[in-house]
Amino acid sequence: MEKRILVTGGAGFIGSNFIHNWFANERDAITNLDKLTYAGNLRNLETVAESSRYKFVLGDICDRELVQDLLAELRPRAIVHFAAESHVDRSIHGPDDFIRTNIHGTFGLLEAARSYWNSLSDEDKKSFRFLHVSTDEVYGSLGPDDPAFSETTPYAPNSPYSASKAASDHLVRAYHHTYGLPTLTTNCSNNYGPYQFPEKLIPLMIHNARSGKPLPVYGDGQNVRDWLYVEDHCEAIRTVLAKGAVGQTYNIGGWNEKPNLEIVHTVCSILDELRPQDPTVPHQKLITFVKDRPGHDRRYAMDARKIERELGWRPRETFESGIRKTIEWYLQHEDWVEAVTSGSYRQWISKQYS
Repeated sequence: MEKRILVTGGAGFIGSNFIHNWFANERDAITNLDKLTYAGNLRNLETVAESSRYKFVLGDICDRELVQDLLAELRPRAIVHFAAESHVDRSIHGPDDFIRTNIHGTFGLLEAARSYWNSLSDEDKKSFRFLHVSTDEVYGSLGPDDPAFSETTPYAPNSPYSASKAASDHLVRAYHHTYGLPTLTTNCSNNYGPYQFPEKLIPLMIHNARSGKPLPVYGDGQNVRDWLYVEDHCEAIRTVLAKGAVGQTYNIGGWNEKPNLEIVHTVCSILDELRPQDPTVPHQKLITFVKDRPGHDRRYAMDARKIERELGWRPRETFESGIRKTIEWYLQHEDWVEAVTSGSYRQWISKQYS
């Protein structure tokens, strides 16, 4: 029987990049279970849609009967769990979806996985993995001189989004320690790269700058994040799935701590070079400081030495190489950007940044 993994949320930003990365490097087939919320986009996967190794299932991880039926039918050797509501601002305005998907959805997925795992032969039990993809935001906020987050940093989430992801992390841990389910958890820093929905900082700045629209920067723009190119993240997830120790957590970071305002200036500078005929040049003229969002964490930083030491992974891209690749991708895929930035997206942006 063909070996297969089940990916949840594979039509989203990181999930779709992971599927492309997987097919470029692995032989196993993939079934992609995705609800196709606003950030899920099947156009991200057009180039693999007809592959005999790829199957898409429209569905919700909260639908436990559907998940149980899928596991019984597909007999996957692993579940890679990306499906989540992931935007802090949206969680502030409407936390309900975050509680439902990130907590109840993960709980239902774990229950289905536990039942499926218990049905496997001893040999298949040993090789099965449940890999849960999480975030550095569960650790809270750092001061300017605080050491970076490690895998043993106490959780201190500050938004409904990060609190819901923290809860899901705890559930995954509990299912390993209580039931023996062979879980793995990864906590990543801020991702950027192709197919990212333009509500997040970098694609939003690219999109607005190209259109001559204001570039909204929260507060003083000095909130610091660690930036991780999405392709590097996907490589790390494959590495953890293949070599990670069951029950362990691995921080995945880019070793690129930068304040948001520096990110925006970098985007503007590259666009000045690549698109000098845009409506407003230099693009940094469009920078507009807006009221800070509630509970805005000041600094995130990731200590990713454990995954390098134990599994041999380290990011390939510098921020300078990754951001140029990212901007060039968006410039070459303006049809994709146009398709995702219509209708309800525009209403959201107006509400959020007015």
